[in-house]
Amino acid sequence: MITLLARLFIKHQEGEAQTRRAYGVLCGAVGICLNVLLFAGKFFAGLLSGSIAITADAFNNLSDAGSSFITLLGFYLAGQKPDAGHPFGHGRLEYLSGLVVSLLILLMGVELGKSSISKILHPEPVDSGALVIAILCASIAVKLYMFLYNRHLGRKLGSPAMEATALDSLSDSLATSAVLLATLVGRFTNLMIDGWCGLLVTAFILWSGISAAKETLDPLLGMPPTAELVEQIRKLVMSHKAIIGIHDLIVHDYGPGRMMISLHAEVSASEDVLALHDEIDNVENELREKLGCEAVIHMDPIVTDDGITEETRERVAALVHCIDDSISIHDFRMVKGPTHTNVIFDAVVPFGFRLSDEEVAKKIRTAVRALDGNYYAVVKVERSYT
Repeated sequence: MITLLARLFIKHQEGEAQTRRAYGVLCGAVGICLNVLLFAGKFFAGLLSGSIAITADAFNNLSDAGSSFITLLGFYLAGQKPDAGHPFGHGRLEYLSGLVVSLLILLMGVELGKSSISKILHPEPVDSGALVIAILCASIAVKLYMFLYNRHLGRKLGSPAMEATALDSLSDSLATSAVLLATLVGRFTNLMIDGWCGLLVTAFILWSGISAAKETLDPLLGMPPTAELVEQIRKLVMSHKAIIGIHDLIVHDYGPGRMMISLHAEVSASEDVLALHDEIDNVENELREKLGCEAVIHMDPIVTDDGITEETRERVAALVHCIDDSISIHDFRMVKGPTHTNVIFDAVVPFGFRLSDEEVAKKIRTAVRALDGNYYAVVKVERSYT
């Protein structure tokens, strides 16, 4: 059904951002319609059977309709163009909508847990007929379909909001399965297991909600880029002969399709600065065209025709690796004075490193002095954002 509707309503969309927005709005609208229908069917089944579990499950679907509306609204607002108040666009609203959906999943899990405990303490028989069972089976099938298409599109578009909605649909299908199982067991035996089935489903719903919340919180808080993206950027930049090396790469995520990167590009200090500036402009344009991101590149001139500087850099890098293989250096330069030479560079250590920044700097300064008594290391310890 989604494929058919997409062909009817999304075929004239232009650009990745507009297509993404259209799919989000379409899936949100379909989710609202299906959840309202499920609510009506289950509410009717609950009245027929007198089952509190079925009636509660019906209102669970009504809350899902609200979640679908939030998802639809999130995609619609996220697709708005940048403006004076939000120059980087509104893409993070999609993450916020996914976070709201995950919080609703957690809320429904808590409520279902309360109802399950109440049923364990005060069990009640449930009357059910063929129509009630048919409605529950149809509800499970619909929710599984919603899980599959939301998961497929969520992975295709890289949308945490859709993937959170998919987990919500899967949780609902399991919740309804538990209600159906309890209904069947109650119909053919004297056992009343509504509450125990509900507790099992509650645990899964809470796990799904926590997982979905983490997936939407991470991009909001800021997370490192994927290794594949870093390698793409590195290969593209290093394909230009004027670039000797890169470091201090930072990727800023302002929502799907809205990425900004900054990096330092090492260039030869002996080259013409205007020619280098022109080459840097070319790199920025290529990043924009091929990766769809805005880029800001800082030029770091390094000495390439001074044998002493290059040799010293390699020796210092080897000494630093002796401290720990995970430490790297960049921005290396030497400033000679009448009594000593300052060896200036930055050292990059991973987060959670076993030594403090001061301990790392002290070990590096000691190693450089051991290399040559006239060398004084001026080192800045920093972290990598990739």
